Amino acid sequence: MSSQPSPAAAPSLIEVEVHGVERIPDADRTATPLDLFRLAFGGANTFSTCVLGAFPILFGLSFWQGLAATLLGVVAGALILCPMAVFGPVNGTNNAVASSAHLGVHGRVVGSFLSLLTAVAFFSISVWSSGDALVGGAHRLFGLERSTLSYVVAYALFACLVLAVCVYGFRFMLFVNKVAVASASVLFVLGAFAFAGDFDPSYAGVFTASADAATKSMFWPSFIGAALIVLSNPVSFGAFLGDWSRYIPADAPRRRVVGAAFLSQIATLLPFVFGLATASIIAAKAPKYVDPSAPDFVGGLLAISPGWFFLPVCLLALIGGMSTGTTSLYGTGLDFSSVFPRLSRVQATFLVGVLSIAFIFIGRFGLDLVQSISTFATMIITCTTPWMVVMMLGFWTRRGWYDPDALQVFNRRQRGGRYWFTHGWNWRGMTAWWVSAVIGVLFTNIPGQFVGPLGDLAGGVDISLPLSLAVAAVLFLTLLWVFPEPRAVYGPEGPRLARTVEVPVPPITGPGAEPDTSRPAATAAS
Repeated sequence: MSSQPSPAAAPSLIEVEVHGVERIPDADRTATPLDLFRLAFGGANTFSTCVLGAFPILFGLSFWQGLAATLLGVVAGALILCPMAVFGPVNGTNNAVASSAHLGVHGRVVGSFLSLLTAVAFFSISVWSSGDALVGGAHRLFGLERSTLSYVVAYALFACLVLAVCVYGFRFMLFVNKVAVASASVLFVLGAFAFAGDFDPSYAGVFTASADAATKSMFWPSFIGAALIVLSNPVSFGAFLGDWSRYIPADAPRRRVVGAAFLSQIATLLPFVFGLATASIIAAKAPKYVDPSAPDFVGGLLAISPGWFFLPVCLLALIGGMSTGTTSLYGTGLDFSSVFPRLSRVQATFLVGVLSIAFIFIGRFGLDLVQSISTFATMIITCTTPWMVVMMLGFWTRRGWYDPDALQVFNRRQRGGRYWFTHGWNWRGMTAWWVSAVIGVLFTNIPGQFVGPLGDLAGGVDISLPLSLAVAAVLFLTLLWVFPEPRAVYGPEGPRLARTVEVPVPPITGPGAEPDTSRPAATAAS
């Protein structure tokens, strides 16, 4: 009989996950590209994505203009994101840890910062939108008073529920997302029937032929700003894909893994278009809810919903918010357990969850909610995209070759190894990242939301993304050529489009270090 472990021995859904960011053992890597699709799509097939889908209308675009901006943002974001899925299967760990190969043993904390930024933003959006929908639905169905206390209780209960799922870990989260993908899709389709009679694709927005010159001059800034808000959704998964794909076997076909990540974001057109279409109905029938000074998409949606759809809206808020919240919070708790070794994965998840909950209440009751969302979306794009470029170009120049043991040096509180570079920092990757990120912030221009110091240099058009992408790519490749990396960081086939220098590999020292260097390195399948 075969000595291989039986599939029946898989961990229970309610068994708390024990793995941190160490390399997942081959026997436990039983996920498939389809599971990656479910998690990535489930995390975005939600009510909070509908809120982001409403931004083109909030920016004054017509339905068709908003649809074009949405398509541009989703497709461009999916193309930028999908290569990030390969690091998990190759290395068996998350993307922040994998970034040690390109930013250095200590430079990997950049990925931890980006995951924290994204988790706080999207966990908050999911709790805000879901909590508002639940309170609003209860008000319409049962007459619940829309008081501050009602919102506080709804946010707190929902946030704690999401936190509980994240504590149990990957298996439970995968189960939640399997349910969420199917049920949320059904509810969105049901919503199409609920609003079909009110939907008018000819909604014109504010950029009409009769608009004054000042208004017309804002069209392209508004169009690109809306596309960037949409694009922030797929880009936000860049730091997280490895959290889930690390459970996929190393020999899984790379094209299937990348394809699953790409299609998971294309599928999000369902909630995006739902948000766009319903926002256009709100703008026509209840315009006070899309007033730029105080927009309230959730309140507007409830105002235009037929009575029988109130309960589905509440279910959509609950299911979708669970999916977005868990996928956002899980990975960050996982990663911070390695940044702060005194904390277990469960303790780190609680810590990040508490910090996020604090921001939820500050952002909702102390700050401008829409301003908070758009500012965080801007920061996610400008900081995460250059980091992804460095990672992807690094993967390409290394021909997908990594030393999984050397990637874990930081997590074990050791020193040395192939990725030690200069005192634990690879200044080539770090420089390409921070210079590109700063340029992105300086040139950002989202009308009425966030405008960088140089945001008006291109006639008010936001060129931050293409500029930061280009700078990151050119600068990183130039630095690799002018200041070669050690030959030891490349595999047996050598580098691609880069030079090398012969430098001794510093031995790994510290807790648990062993002199044995015979452990095989991981390679990417062709």
